[in-house]
Amino acid sequence: MKTIKFLLASLIISLSFISCNSDSDDPIVIDENPLADFTLLTSFTANNHTIEVYSEQSQFSVGYNELFLRFKDEATDSYISNATVSWTPMMHMTEMMHSCPKSAVTKTDDASVYKGFAVFQMPGNTDEYWELELEYSVNGQTYNVAQRIEVKAPVDGNKTVNVFMGADDSRYVLAMMPLKPKVAINDFSAVLFKMENMMTFSEVNNFKVMIDPRMPGMGNHGSPNNEDLTYDASAKMYTGKLSLTMTGYWKINLKVENENAEILKGEDVSDENESSSLFFEIEF
Repeated sequence: MKTIKFLLASLIISLSFISCNSDSDDPIVIDENPLADFTLLTSFTANNHTIEVYSEQSQFSVGYNELFLRFKDEATDSYISNATVSWTPMMHMTEMMHSCPKSAVTKTDDASVYKGFAVFQMPGNTDEYWELELEYSVNGQTYNVAQRIEVKAPVDGNKTVNVFMGADDSRYVLAMMPLKPKVAINDFSAVLFKMENMMTFSEVNNFKVMIDPRMPGMGNHGSPNNEDLTYDASAKMYTGKLSLTMTGYWKINLKVENENAEILKGEDVSDENESSSLFFEIEF
C-alpha cells in the first residue's frame, strides 16, 4: 500500500511539474492556412471578398499551372466553403484577345480550397497581359471579378509547352506536366488540347505523343526504355516513361500521332535532322 501511495504522489508531482513548465513556455502558434506551404501568387479584393491564388510554383508561368483559390468573406473574417466557381484566363493582346486551355474549378478535400489548372501559351509584357476572370456564387448570389496577373517565362527558361498547327489544319496546345527529373526511368506526362476557337480548347484523348529524349551537348545521344505517352482516362492526361541516364540538359523530341496513326506534327531525329520541331526541355 505504501508503494502505491508513493507512486501516486510521484505521478501527481510529475504532472504538476509538466503543467508548470507548459505554462511558462511560449504559446504554440498553429498555422491554420491549408496552403501555407504554397506560394501566394496574388491576392485582391472585390465584392467584399478577398480572393487568394496559390501555386506550388513561384509565379504564373508559361505552360501548365495548377492553381488553388480561397475566398475570404471580409464581413465575417472567414473563408467561404460553399462557393461554386468558374474561371476564364484571358490574354489581352494589342489587336485581339484569346483564352487558353483550362480545367473546371473543383473543391478539394479542404472545404475552403478550390483548384484547377490553366495552360498559358505565352508570357505577358508591357502592352499585352493576362487577366483572370472569375465568376463565383455564394448562397444564391453570383459575383464577378477580373484581375490582371503577371504570366512570365519559366524561371529556368526551358520549353514546356508547344502551340502548333497540325497536318489536319487544326491548332493544338501540348504542355508538359511538372516533373522533378532524376537519373532513372521517370513517370512522364502531358496534356493535349485542340483549339476550337479563340476562347474554347477541347481535350484530346485519342492521340499518341511519341518521345525521343536526346542530349545535344553529348553527341545527341538518346536513352533506352522510354515509353510513348498514351491517354490515361483516369488521370485525364497522356502518360508514359522518360529515361534519363545522366544529369544535364535534355531535349525531349516529340511527334504527335492521331487516332489513324497519322503524324500531325514532329519529325524523327537522325544524323541529318538533330531535332524535332516539337520538343520539351529539361535540365537538372
